[in-house]
Amino acid sequence: MNFIVHSQSRINAFLNTCLSEVQVGDSRLKQAMAYSLLSGGKRIRPCLVYATANSLELDHNVADYLAAAIEMIHAYSLIHDDLPAMDDDDLRRGQPTNHIAFDEATAILAGDALQSLAFETMAQAPLDPSIVVLLIRLLARESGLSGMAGGQSLDLISENEQVNLSQLQQIHAAKTGALLNASVMLAANSVPTLAFKDNQLFNRFSNHLGMAFQIIDDILDVTQDTATLGKPAHSDIKNNKSTYPGLLGLDEARNQASLHIDKAYHALADLPYDTNDLQSVADTILN
Repeated sequence: MNFIVHSQSRINAFLNTCLSEVQVGDSRLKQAMAYSLLSGGKRIRPCLVYATANSLELDHNVADYLAAAIEMIHAYSLIHDDLPAMDDDDLRRGQPTNHIAFDEATAILAGDALQSLAFETMAQAPLDPSIVVLLIRLLARESGLSGMAGGQSLDLISENEQVNLSQLQQIHAAKTGALLNASVMLAANSVPTLAFKDNQLFNRFSNHLGMAFQIIDDILDVTQDTATLGKPAHSDIKNNKSTYPGLLGLDEARNQASLHIDKAYHALADLPYDTNDLQSVADTILN
């Protein structure tokens, strides 16, 4: 079993355990949470956690909690992102979105509850309490005003507006890049003996990977169909969003993706650790 398949299997089992331990019975809200959290997906963010953990020889029994927390935040963000007040999408991973399968109010609450469960899960990580506090702060920052939520807000504000490349990079670094960065840095910051320069290299890798990821996602939105994507194609155009292909054209968007890919791989190459699993996850994302 290759690393990515093994990581997907491991996090799926752990997420099932986390949700089953919430003692509220089989409520409609719990069903809605499970519908989005356990519906599969590529589990890229948990894979990045486990890959970073492998580089630093961090116990996977610790990494489980970090990977689960980041995936819960990601699942909540997708539920809210699909709502009528946001992107108004009716398909996610080839299935009806949460507010379609349940209802809008339940979907909002499912997202809220998954966010809370993420921090409850993180707080149980078997690490020194001072490190746990640091990781909770990191995850809160990367998912909040200065990270994902702030990026989503900028993305909505920029609809029907013409933004420049610097503004677009700011939006995407927060909207998408922040959680990918957190996936790497949660594991990196769990190792207090990690040298500062190596911490910075992990950070540089994840930042450039996040930018490449979003550019490729923009490209796929205009070059692939709904069946391939598992979500509505051309939704960026429908919502008049600012994208790399829209701003730069497809060829230059691909060039920008390649630039960030190269910088991500150069950061990996400079790390004095076995980064083969991180390379594997990056290859999967970028190809």
